[in-house]
Amino acid sequence: MSLNKIRAKIKTKDPYEIASALTLPPLNNVSTGNSSHNPRFNERLTVDGVDWSSTLNAFLEAQAYAFAGDPMKCFAAQSTYHSSLNHLLGSSPGNILIPALTKACRATHELAIIADKHHTLTTHRNDHACLQSAANLLRESFSKTLNDRKEMIPGAPLSEEGSKKVGVLFIVNQLCAMYFRLNTLRLCKNILRPAESRKLHLSGNKGDIVTYRYFAGRLNMFEDMYDQAEQNLDYAFQHCHKDAVVNKKKVLKYLIPIKLLRGRLPTIKLLEKYELVEFIPFVKSLRQGDLRTFSETLLANQDKFIRNGTYLLLEKCKTVCHRNLFKRIFMIQQKYQISLDDMVGAMKWLGMDMDLDEVECILANLIFRGYVKGYLSHSKRILVLSKKDPFPKTSVIKR
Repeated sequence: MSLNKIRAKIKTKDPYEIASALTLPPLNNVSTGNSSHNPRFNERLTVDGVDWSSTLNAFLEAQAYAFAGDPMKCFAAQSTYHSSLNHLLGSSPGNILIPALTKACRATHELAIIADKHHTLTTHRNDHACLQSAANLLRESFSKTLNDRKEMIPGAPLSEEGSKKVGVLFIVNQLCAMYFRLNTLRLCKNILRPAESRKLHLSGNKGDIVTYRYFAGRLNMFEDMYDQAEQNLDYAFQHCHKDAVVNKKKVLKYLIPIKLLRGRLPTIKLLEKYELVEFIPFVKSLRQGDLRTFSETLLANQDKFIRNGTYLLLEKCKTVCHRNLFKRIFMIQQKYQISLDDMVGAMKWLGMDMDLDEVECILANLIFRGYVKGYLSHSKRILVLSKKDPFPKTSVIKR
């Protein structure tokens, strides 16, 4: 966009016109990623006594480097622009700069990832320096919007009297995405708690709320808070746009392991629809108590599940598999007193080399956790099952 058009749009004081004027173009692809020229601008622009000069000049520089295809210099100029916009936000009336700020946050985030990749290719060092720098800029944006004294009115149009808090939820989502990429999940709490205490996570457009619930659910999962994780991820999946197949798949990658742990098995049709076929053997093996298939599937997809952060959660699902295996033995024998030798035999038939003590330990754990109702007779080496609901389904689902 030409300089005159940018000036004209800023002077309109229309939030969306300003945002469109200050939207960074996509980074051009070049072989070297290193521009030969160093653009410098010295434009002056004042609107109602507010000096836009430094903000505008930094943006023009970032725009020039984007056209030149230089990710490192573009990110540096974008960082200067973003910092200047943060400062300008504090002196601007109302929330008319919020759309421009959210676009700046997204651009800073995306450019940081590109710049880090370029840095890794040229130096063979992967220190995420640009992304960490970008997170600092977004934290400043978060502080500027969160601490606005004006009360936010949900659904109110952007204006010179509006609250800057309307930008909080979008910035929180961007920061969460950064923290997950940087593997600094503990920092998520520092931004989630203030947003929730002010009920800001309940306001905003549906897309931002869905994204927030997705990240909150993932964080709950890593903290072993499976009730909250299931609620948040369920909400994200149910309210995600029906055509957003990629986003729904992202939610299911974390929601399905939680469901499996609770004995709630998804349909094969659902897994095929979202191309999550790696979970199909889990569903079949959990339903049948097939420990061999379960263990083989976990091992075959180990790298993928570790990258997703779901490996340990899926490993916990082995408890459900044990429970269902012993239930099958009970249904076959139709006896309420089952010899542990029979269970050891079933384990060995499945290729699981376990002795009596190991099987007894597994059963004791299942009884303690409420997956099996009964008791063990160590002297007789038998499992004595309750005649009333010996394998309660509700106990699995509640955990």
